[in-house]
Amino acid sequence: MLPLNREFEFTQADFEKIRKMIYNYAGIALSDSKHDMVYGRLAKRLRALNLSTFQQYLQVLERGDPKEFELFSNSMTTNLTSFFREAHHFDILARYLKDHRSATGFNIWCSASSTGEEPYSLAITACEAFDTLRPPVKIVATDLDTNVLEKGRTGIYPADEVKKLSPQRVSKFFNLQADGRYQLKQELRDMITFRRLNLIDPTWTIRGPFDAIFCRNVMIYFDKETQYKILQRFAPLMKPEGLLYVGHSENLYHAAEFFKLQGKTVYELAKTAPR
Repeated sequence: MLPLNREFEFTQADFEKIRKMIYNYAGIALSDSKHDMVYGRLAKRLRALNLSTFQQYLQVLERGDPKEFELFSNSMTTNLTSFFREAHHFDILARYLKDHRSATGFNIWCSASSTGEEPYSLAITACEAFDTLRPPVKIVATDLDTNVLEKGRTGIYPADEVKKLSPQRVSKFFNLQADGRYQLKQELRDMITFRRLNLIDPTWTIRGPFDAIFCRNVMIYFDKETQYKILQRFAPLMKPEGLLYVGHSENLYHAAEFFKLQGKTVYELAKTAPR
């Protein structure tokens, strides 16, 4: 008998196979508490493919269809974000940009860009720090989820989200669209390059050195071993004075040879870190 309100049977064995697949593919470690979340998200794929069981869906994935596997991984990622989330990080970045004036400009990597609010918050911070819509700052925004990357590229957001910002920021950095939504001005969109990247891929298609890497609220989805490997790869991509920003519930104590705490959830390179 199916659990109440469930359209499809979803066994523990099905869950274990899915958990293994997403771990091997993206490093995401799903706890037992995610059982219902996985069902809810993947049931949509079964309906879209006109399948009647999770076993059939697993067979599709096992055949290695790249498009469906992309949709599967998109379904398994969480994209909770907003403009200027954890606002103190942007204050720290603004001070850094003002204190490290450089003839070569600044490079920032937003390694889990989601739908774009975070990289655009970085772009706004840079514009305000230099008092221009064309600051000497380039931002690379990456994510595993192709759907959210496409939204980020458009730079279009609903009014209720944008209006959480100050009226001054809205008028300076956004254009009101005919449908009532808001789009970031072209100058800010030009600052950002959105690219798909899987943090556990053996090779990365981006190169440093970076003044800042934002990897916030990402490590919580990885186990300690995967976290360590990613942090080990971050270190040589950073400028000697660069800063790594993580989420409020994350710490890097298990990778102390690469990063040391500078301030509230902000890390600098340790002396033992590879250069």
